[in-house]
Amino acid sequence: MKLGLKTALSAALAVSLSACAATSGTEALTDAAQNDLRSEQAKSRDQYRHPVETLAFFGFEPSMTVVEIWPGGGWYSDIIAPAMKGEGTFYAAHFPADSDVEYYQRSLTRFQDKLASDSAYSDVKLSEFAPGTHHSIAPEGSADMVLTFRNLHNWYMQKDEQGVKDAFKAFYAALKPGGVLGVVDHRLPESRDAGKAKRSGYVKESWVIELAKQAGFELAAKSEINANPNDFADHPRGVWTLPPRLALGDEDRAKYEAIGESDRMTLKFIKPQ
Repeated sequence: MKLGLKTALSAALAVSLSACAATSGTEALTDAAQNDLRSEQAKSRDQYRHPVETLAFFGFEPSMTVVEIWPGGGWYSDIIAPAMKGEGTFYAAHFPADSDVEYYQRSLTRFQDKLASDSAYSDVKLSEFAPGTHHSIAPEGSADMVLTFRNLHNWYMQKDEQGVKDAFKAFYAALKPGGVLGVVDHRLPESRDAGKAKRSGYVKESWVIELAKQAGFELAAKSEINANPNDFADHPRGVWTLPPRLALGDEDRAKYEAIGESDRMTLKFIKPQ
C-alpha cells in the first residue's frame, strides 16, 4: 500500500515538473518572439510560421543544446538566441565559409554581421553545414534538438534524394539518444507526381518520414500548426509564387496574397535511446 502511494506521488511530481518545464519553455519563447531584434515585417509572418507554437511542439527548452540548420537571415535565430541566452547552447549551422556559391557567401556574411550587432547573439556558436561535405554542425552526440525549417526541398533539388539522406545522417550523429529532430517544409499532396514537382519546392510528407526512418529516426508526432488548406501546391513558379516571395510580381498578386504562405508539414522525430 505504501509503495503504491509512493509511486503515485512520484508520478504526480513528474507530471508537475514536466508541466512547469513546458510552461517555462513557452514563456521564454513568447517573450523572445516580442523582442526588439525582430522587425515588424518579421513579426508579420508569425501568422503563417507560428514560431512559438512550433518550437513548443518540438519540446524546446532554453537549457537545451539546440542546432538550427541553415538559419539564413536569422528569422528563427532572432527568437531562439534570446530565449536561450545564459541558459543553453545554440549552434547556428550556416553555409560553409569555403563555399564558392556567391549567394551562400553573402548570406553568411550578413548573418555574421547580425551576430556581431547585438549582445543578444553573443552566446551563439557558428558552425557549418552542407549535405555530403560539411557535417560538423555540433559535437557528436551533444545536441538535444536539431531544427530545420524549409530546407529539405533545397537539398533534394540540389543533390536529389542523397542530399536529404546526407542531411539526416549528420543530424542523427549530432543528436544525443532521445534527442529531437524538428522538420518543417512545404508539403506536396500525396496524390501528386513527385518527379514532376521536384523543382516546385514542395515535397511529400510520406517521403520525408521514410527517409528519416531510414536514417534511424522514429516519428514521434505530427502537427498541423503550419498547415494551409488554401494552398493547392501547384503554382507557375512553385512555392515562390506565394508570399513572401511573390515571384510573379503584380501578376495575380491579390490571388496569391489571399492564399498566404505555403502549406507546411511539421514533423517531430526522435533518435532512439
